[in-house]
Amino acid sequence: MFTTRPEIAGTNGMACSTHWIGSQVAMAVLERGGNAFDAAAAAGFTLQVAEPHLNGPGGDVPIIIHYAATGRQHVICGQGPAPQAATIDAFRKLELDLVPATGLLPAVVPGSFDAWCLMLRDFGTWEIADVLAYAINYALRGIPVLPAISEAIAGVRMLFDQHWPSSAAVFLPNGNIPKPGSLLAQPALAATWERILRETRRVPNRDARIDAARRAWYNGFIAEAVDHFYSTQHLMDVSERRNPGLLRADDLASWSARIEAPLNYEYRNYTVLKCGSWSQGPVFLQQLALLKHFDLAAMDPLGSEFIHTIVECAKLAFADREAYYGDPDFTEVPLSQLLADDYNKARVKQVTREASLDLRPGSVPGFTPFIEPRRIQLEKAGAAGAGEPTLLKPGVKSGDTCHLDVIDRWGNMVSATPSGGWLQSSPVIPELGFCISTRGQMFSLTPGVPNSLAPKKRPRTTLTPSFALRDGVPWMAFGTPGGEQQDQWSLTFFIRMVEHGFGIQQAIDMPSFHSEHWPSSFWPRLSAPGKLVIEGRYRDAVLSDLLRRGHKAEKGADWSEGRLSAARREADGQLYGGANPRGMQGYAVGR
Repeated sequence: MFTTRPEIAGTNGMACSTHWIGSQVAMAVLERGGNAFDAAAAAGFTLQVAEPHLNGPGGDVPIIIHYAATGRQHVICGQGPAPQAATIDAFRKLELDLVPATGLLPAVVPGSFDAWCLMLRDFGTWEIADVLAYAINYALRGIPVLPAISEAIAGVRMLFDQHWPSSAAVFLPNGNIPKPGSLLAQPALAATWERILRETRRVPNRDARIDAARRAWYNGFIAEAVDHFYSTQHLMDVSERRNPGLLRADDLASWSARIEAPLNYEYRNYTVLKCGSWSQGPVFLQQLALLKHFDLAAMDPLGSEFIHTIVECAKLAFADREAYYGDPDFTEVPLSQLLADDYNKARVKQVTREASLDLRPGSVPGFTPFIEPRRIQLEKAGAAGAGEPTLLKPGVKSGDTCHLDVIDRWGNMVSATPSGGWLQSSPVIPELGFCISTRGQMFSLTPGVPNSLAPKKRPRTTLTPSFALRDGVPWMAFGTPGGEQQDQWSLTFFIRMVEHGFGIQQAIDMPSFHSEHWPSSFWPRLSAPGKLVIEGRYRDAVLSDLLRRGHKAEKGADWSEGRLSAARREADGQLYGGANPRGMQGYAVGR
């Protein structure tokens, strides 16, 4: 039913998993004596060049790390907030009931640069110039174009030609769609990074040089270029109107990435760590809190009972995400109650032999759950809710994001999920050579709910790296691209490892599945009640039983579910890693 490929293994203390170019860069840094934080930052910047349809310099990144020197784990929040001018009233005046997916209006403060720099300064060892050198080289010389990049550009060519000329100048060289295998250079982006480095050269020490780079971005010429572009342009977006931008230099200057404590949940002898309720990460923990009441180990990991149980628990957890999650700086989120044993013992009684078609948040004393009316997904409209959408109209287009995991010889570990700033979703700022995250589309325009839009508030992102300890010892960094699917695919992967004893690569290769039952976090916020997609490699009997239970189940392609990667450190010091074969661009390497 599934192929079993060997995990990569290492005994010299290095392992990483991500896109193949990112893996090469990370390993090069490790082999030159850098630590996991140096390697992850270098790979993260390089991915912005190598996969511009999946992430960019103006994007977002949440990171979970283990710092071996102190034995502690941390979250680095690289999710930027809404601009000061981004109010619900401002969108109402534009006669919009949703934040658009594309263009200028959904921009948030770009968070990835500051997050990578903060991690590098506080936990890394390399100079910012050395870390950026790989990305600059690829931007100058060109990256090999993946078929997916060509397809993404083809999907928005008309938009670029007619409305976003600055994007056409970068991604339609000589007026042509880059062919797969050709080299795509981004000289304006390379020049931006080189200018940042010039502003660090007279600074006396390493930490100060990194801070000087951060100032150049958030208080210097980059903030000025963003301000000029967003205050002077009115550009086409999915509302089919030319709308203004709200992002300004002051928004960048008033924000910085920060280090937070991770959320955690004990499952068997494992401790799983996730980002806070400004992400969807706690929904992974809520699923564990429900699933601990079932004998998953006794279920066939490729059977219908296993799928049904996980999906029905996911429906309950994601309903709570919709009802209660938001930026905890702005709203009280009852996470302790949502993860409590008594709460989840009551909730599992709602899981029956039949599939639920309702969206059922739990009842938490002192809180009123709010679920916005569902926008029902029509048949054949699957692209609207699949993965990390980057453009839906004109030219319906969906996509993913990136994920990388790194472990070094000292036991430092990184799990990061960079995304945003997709070439398809917002116009390139000409002076800088990159575009800005449209993560603002995840806000609700209903006043007074946990995820409602407010100035300087973080949108509830789908980006959600994962980390696990075993018996209190740091064990595995893992994650996946995939929007709503991230905390579905990674949950199933984790359960198959800890309940059924599969290795990393086995668990990645096994057929997987996802539900689209709850509202998507992305414009136009569609849902498909009861919809369940399983990979084509499942037996027909599995699909038949799911249909009998009331799931609106269907088979996808044989290798279509999941984009996982992971790196693991065993008690004897051996390292293991695995990467997704789907899409043929994931890569794992170790030594």
